[in-house]
Amino acid sequence: MDISDSMKQWRASVAARAVVAVFALNAAAAAAEIPEIVHLDSADGKTRLSGYLYRPDTDKWPGERPGIVLLHGRTGLFSASAKKLDASTLSARTTLWGRFWAERGYVALYVDSFSPRGHARGFAAGTNKPGQRPPEVNEIEVRPLDAYQGLAFLRAQKSVRKDSIFLQGWSNGGTAALAAMSVKLAGAERAGPAAGFRAAISVYPGCGTLRRQLGESYRSHAPLLLLMGMEDEEVSFSQCAALAREARANDVEFVKYDGATHGYDSPASNRTAVAANVAAAKDTLDRAEKFLTRFSPAQAVGATQPEAGK
Repeated sequence: MDISDSMKQWRASVAARAVVAVFALNAAAAAAEIPEIVHLDSADGKTRLSGYLYRPDTDKWPGERPGIVLLHGRTGLFSASAKKLDASTLSARTTLWGRFWAERGYVALYVDSFSPRGHARGFAAGTNKPGQRPPEVNEIEVRPLDAYQGLAFLRAQKSVRKDSIFLQGWSNGGTAALAAMSVKLAGAERAGPAAGFRAAISVYPGCGTLRRQLGESYRSHAPLLLLMGMEDEEVSFSQCAALAREARANDVEFVKYDGATHGYDSPASNRTAVAANVAAAKDTLDRAEKFLTRFSPAQAVGATQPEAGK
């Protein structure tokens, strides 16, 4: 290895550490913001769901704002080390994304599908085979309905623009987001341009069971952004690549990250230790914001813009 190669590696290492430091600072700042706890009924009326609501600064973002429903992954919403489970012990990734959207003018609602059904701590990796998890938290048949309950909740808020509500999910919640956006699966009758989500983002979902249950090419009722690490050790990259490849034209925008693992956007040290994860996380944050802005008229005008005619 010559000196120029060594210098390049050193510069890359310094750059990666700088990004990790910024990521950690953002996560710490996010953790200091405690969201509002709200409650909403499940679709079948049997469960009182919990929600965690992040609101934007109304001085910076006045008037009606776009909204986004957020679906947690298999581990649930809370920090693994938390002794009590409430709004003050949400995981670092949960708080980071909640504040990320609020700081950009979105009213962001996490719907907790697990805690009200007795599974607050979530589920271990490798338990996603058919029959291994309780049917009451199924990511294809139940959690999409939770997402639509979240949509209805946001639509009822005076501060939310009714035609600009989005959906985002990670891992198990990413699969639920894919199912919610499908024209065929749970919640399809509640979807469409007038009643459904304006667009959606699915981050490292499990796609195999979904593809098998569909039995046909994936079709979404609104634009969908699918992001995936190519070294995902928990769910199949090839299954999601196939879903995107077979999807109806222009339904799915597929982004793949070379070297990135499952949970690559987590601020946890075991994830930020992988340089590809840090790069993928940064790109996902940037890309997610730009993607939703394309479909959100409310984002076209910032708080500092003068009103028309003034």
